Amino acid sequence: MRKTLTFTLLLISLSFWAQDHNLKKDYSSVENKVIEWRRDFHQNPELSNREFKTAEKIAKHLKSLGIDVQTGVAHTGVVGLLKGNQPGKVVALRADIDALPVTERNDLPFKSELKSTFLGKEVGVMHACGHDTHTAILMGVAEVLSKNKDKIKGTVKFIFQPAEEGAPPGEEGGALLMVKEGVLSNPDVDAIFGLHINSQTPVGTIKYKPGGSMAAAQRFVINVKGKQTHGSQPWGGVDPILISAKIIDGLQTIISRETELTNEAAVITVGKITSGVRFNIIPESAELIGTIRTLDYDMQKHINKRMEEMVPAIAQAYGGDATIDIKSSTSITFNDLELTPKMVPTLQRVAGTENVVVHKAITGAEDFSYFQEKVPGLYFFLGGMTPGNTESFPHHTPDFKIDDSGLLLGVKAMTELTLDYLNM
Repeated sequence: MRKTLTFTLLLISLSFWAQDHNLKKDYSSVENKVIEWRRDFHQNPELSNREFKTAEKIAKHLKSLGIDVQTGVAHTGVVGLLKGNQPGKVVALRADIDALPVTERNDLPFKSELKSTFLGKEVGVMHACGHDTHTAILMGVAEVLSKNKDKIKGTVKFIFQPAEEGAPPGEEGGALLMVKEGVLSNPDVDAIFGLHINSQTPVGTIKYKPGGSMAAAQRFVINVKGKQTHGSQPWGGVDPILISAKIIDGLQTIISRETELTNEAAVITVGKITSGVRFNIIPESAELIGTIRTLDYDMQKHINKRMEEMVPAIAQAYGGDATIDIKSSTSITFNDLELTPKMVPTLQRVAGTENVVVHKAITGAEDFSYFQEKVPGLYFFLGGMTPGNTESFPHHTPDFKIDDSGLLLGVKAMTELTLDYLNM
């Protein structure tokens, strides 16, 4: 009995490796294309909900592969549908395609020199989060799978999503709008996979976490009302800047003194303060804008409640008034507890067991979470840092860099996840 079981396990293992070997030529032939696509997207980035040329390039490529293509999804999104030669389940693969209002400051030969307008200001535009790599990787996956329809038992839906970084004010966008427009139906998706390149993880490494992997993000706006007066006579008015400082200080005590951080991490950050016009005038009002990051919904409710109580109370204590408005941006990125352990062996086979690592939850956020609210999903991190590098730059910064040698592992991982899931 033991020998039979061992033999069966060996056969399963060999069949997995054979499947990977059978695609070796396809992986090899697509690697340079993926790198070329990535560099083209990097040199020609587009902001959220404005990814017109990016979408055209994606759609053209998918159509050339014989994949059914739908454009204009959630404004500029592209969805491709590839049916295998055998019936079965439906798996979705997602890549985000938008760039950020960041001026690039590195020495890449394909660095972005583009300018655009963001919130009324001229800004540089840069793929400072790696979405160019995500897009190129998924285009590579589409090419490999389109050549191997005989191995596909079911249907693959390729989702190229705009506006992951957030739609411009007054607009809808991103994963939430795609879900609203029915991207997970017709045909109904059974599971979804996504990845994120990481500039501080060595090439060849894959990181994942079952359950809550990335935080829910909320945006808050606080409006403080004081009383204007001359800067030399503060007693003649009510200083909204002073009140703002007290509010910021008070909010941090919610985290440091009221939140059970041994349960999950949580963050309150004020990222923008606007007030005043002159050095010698105490202004009438101030506006604070920031973010809340949580990995537990009960903790989120408590933090929201305390912020809503504390903000007006602090303002009143100093003679002013204040209101707070909190809106959700993303949910918790939650890797399905049944799907994830089933797919980890695939990642280990592709990257090597020693290169697949469980990471701690992070307070960054991803709107991939909206897909996971509807269907089981797995979202993992792909190494993009040159091995042995002593200086890596964080995402969303002008010096952000990714090593292109890490892209092929992304193609392999997404492809093998697809085939293994559809054959379960």
